[in-house]
Amino acid sequence: MSVQAYILIQTEVGKASSVAQAVSGISGVTLAEGVTGPYDVIMRCEAPSMEDFGRVILGKVQAVPGITRTLTCPVTGNFH
Repeated sequence: MSVQAYILIQTEVGKASSVAQAVSGISGVTLAEGVTGPYDVIMRCEAPSMEDFGRVILGKVQAVPGITRTLTCPVTGNFH
């Protein structure tokens, strides 16, 4: 079963657009958009396992310049 999550991202002032563009190029990221409110970018991602999620996605997201803070929100179910 794959791991899916939303990651809420706070950026340095004026960096939301470049951060959204950078994270959208990371393998496993299915959505990255600038938003208003307490966070500047929201992204959705998925990986085959929790290990891949942490190593491949989170490691690369945290290396993107301009990010000041992230909040990871795992998706726990499909409520359709």
